[in-house]
Amino acid sequence: MRSSFFFLLILTCAFNSFSQEITVHGRVFDALGHKGIKSKIRYKSYPTGGISGNFNDSTFSFAIFGSSKYQVTAEAEGYIPRTVIVDPKESINHKIVRNIELTSTGRAIRLENLIFEMGRSVINPKSYPGLDELVAMMKENTKVVIQLEGHTDNVGNPQKNLELSQDRVEAVKKYLASKGIAKDRIKTKAFGGTQPISTDKTEEARALNRRVELRVLKD
Repeated sequence: MRSSFFFLLILTCAFNSFSQEITVHGRVFDALGHKGIKSKIRYKSYPTGGISGNFNDSTFSFAIFGSSKYQVTAEAEGYIPRTVIVDPKESINHKIVRNIELTSTGRAIRLENLIFEMGRSVINPKSYPGLDELVAMMKENTKVVIQLEGHTDNVGNPQKNLELSQDRVEAVKKYLASKGIAKDRIKTKAFGGTQPISTDKTEEARALNRRVELRVLKD
């Protein structure tokens, strides 16, 4: 009898932990001016979309339960749509804050947290969550066509740098395609080290120049 009681107690605690409410909230703002942007905001459980909702504002707040991830997409006229994926494991005191930064149409967006092995085009698995957000955005906006633009620093052989930048954007394209994005929606372009963001000769500057950027060609 006593063992049954403890078994039920463990189950109850597990259920309460699993079903506890988590509040997700955030703000949509301009990448340059940081002003709030009134947007069409949609959220839904990821990846099934069984639970969903929407807002028409520059802020959002909704409750989630259990262990399912959610995706939140923000769209506004004149801006590139963006999707973020929210994981309940990120919660602190049953709250998750995920702000969404929008970039104006025509500008290139740096793919943050995209990591390659040194001098190679192999994508580090730590990069997958960020790439999955791009996949979710393109599935949510089925007419979007993007161009991936590869850049390296300008140290070493210029031709080798050009080839490396091409290999890296092709690696990103291959990952997106493996997740169901049609290849004809993903264009690529390589620049090697010809378009540095910084001309400083520090390692920090060189790291800043090594990047893959996204440009929306059609929305």
